[in-house]
Amino acid sequence: MSGHSKWSTIKHKKGRADAQRGKLFTKLIRDITTAARSGGGDLNANHSLRTAVQKAKEANMPNDTVKKAILRGTGELAGGNYEEITYEGYGPKGVAIMVELVTDNRNRTAAEMRNIFSKRGGSLGESGCVAWMFSQKGQIIINKEKIDEGALMDIVLEAGAEDINDEDGFFDVLTPPDRFSVVKEALENAGVEYEMAEVSRIPQNTVDVSGADARKILRLLEALEEHEDVQNVFSNFDTQDNLD
Repeated sequence: MSGHSKWSTIKHKKGRADAQRGKLFTKLIRDITTAARSGGGDLNANHSLRTAVQKAKEANMPNDTVKKAILRGTGELAGGNYEEITYEGYGPKGVAIMVELVTDNRNRTAAEMRNIFSKRGGSLGESGCVAWMFSQKGQIIINKEKIDEGALMDIVLEAGAEDINDEDGFFDVLTPPDRFSVVKEALENAGVEYEMAEVSRIPQNTVDVSGADARKILRLLEALEEHEDVQNVFSNFDTQDNLD
């Protein structure tokens, strides 16, 4: 066990913006369409599409809606003219922030991102200004009550995971991006339930912020996550405060 997953710094983004079913479906449809456009409509050959479809099924999205999203991505149906964009910037106290979006209107989205950052004490930066602070990893979060540590290590290390962290009652399994689907499938085949599974950006170092500044950063992160075009928000923000 090594490193620090910062599960405590990313879990706040789960469940807030996606609580509204319609908004969740919009994001999932865009994710499916984008994955199908970039890698094709074959679930077996396109790991990104398979992951997006699985998330849609977990959200009880109708099969017909999933199928249409895939067909738009492959060009067999009209629509689906989306592009993936990443914005980078800073929050209060210099916290690094990366925002992954899927949009059909780059100019509109850029203006709205700039407005969200500036209104909440942050600022957009140039491409690459904070990306170097993050490493792309597959990340699977498992409640420690679900499996023994030794059994978990046997499953995930054999499947290609590179590390397991122990934090706040959870095991945090980290994988190279290209082994993420394999490790996740190994867990599913073993009947191990997980809280979260995604290809994430893990900060190499974190910034510990407390008090009013921490609440300002959290409000900025939440505002970004609530934007309908946003798929993921990553930051190197950490705090020991209870901000719930």
